Amino acid sequence: MKFLSTSLVGALSAAALLGFAAGAQADYPSGAIDYVIPFDPGGESDVTARFQEPILEEILGVNVNVVHRPGGGGAVAWSEFQNSAEPDGHEIIGVNIPHIIGQPIQRSDAGFETDNWEIITFFHSTPNALIVPANSPFETLDDLIEYARENPQAVTLGGSGTYSANHLDMLRLEQEADIDLTYIPFSGTGPLPAALEGNHVAGIFNYTMLGVQMEDRVRVLAVASEERVPALPDAPTFKEQGYDIVGGAYRGVAAPAGTPPEIVETLAEAFAETNRRIAERQEPLGFVMEYITGDAIDEVIGTLRDAYAPILEAAE
Repeated sequence: MKFLSTSLVGALSAAALLGFAAGAQADYPSGAIDYVIPFDPGGESDVTARFQEPILEEILGVNVNVVHRPGGGGAVAWSEFQNSAEPDGHEIIGVNIPHIIGQPIQRSDAGFETDNWEIITFFHSTPNALIVPANSPFETLDDLIEYARENPQAVTLGGSGTYSANHLDMLRLEQEADIDLTYIPFSGTGPLPAALEGNHVAGIFNYTMLGVQMEDRVRVLAVASEERVPALPDAPTFKEQGYDIVGGAYRGVAAPAGTPPEIVETLAEAFAETNRRIAERQEPLGFVMEYITGDAIDEVIGTLRDAYAPILEAAE
């Protein structure tokens, strides 16, 4: 699913991107902005925030402080944010699909609600990838699936969070291939390379970025995209290998519920310009740039909620 490509982001008028203040409250922003990342340092959300930070500071004219609050696959920070953040645009938080959809469906005690904030934009996506160490006995996806059929639950796959994009697509692989795997949730992407290289897991179900980042140290058995990802041209898709699995994560940013629309618009335009500037740095890392705002946000969430709900309910 793709709503607006990098080229279209670049086509946004300069007047719209330079005229933030005209439509925003006159005194916004009046101080530093805390940009909360609800995962460990080192993952996709953190890497992107570090790219965004200096450009947002230039555009908005204030300090933008990246703050990490990991735990519960994002739920700890999202719960705290929805319950305590002031709706003045000076605290924003990273949000991820399907985390923000799946966790409230699966757990009544998730601590946050899918719709209880003002989502500013989704700025990029990353397809899932099934990754094993370079010296793994599994040289192909078929190797792993054949072993898993003969040894139920013996294949352990790490991933970021519970009922995250990683977890959900692993569950889809179980259904598609009629196998039984063991999923090991981590607090974010950051700890996964060490877990993989330390042989704590047989493989990881994570994102294309990690496959690019680890390069010759790993083997990417499959990517959950419609077509091969340019940054991983030798990695086959699941669809090429007979499994109808296309999925991954959409990453964006949210403000507290009740934030004035003028502030939300100002922040959306700032992130759009930031996206345009960092695209050439992120796309080679395995990211797909997006610009999803307004009604398109509800469309994405609604479509994916319908897709994930049966999987989550079956997993209970």
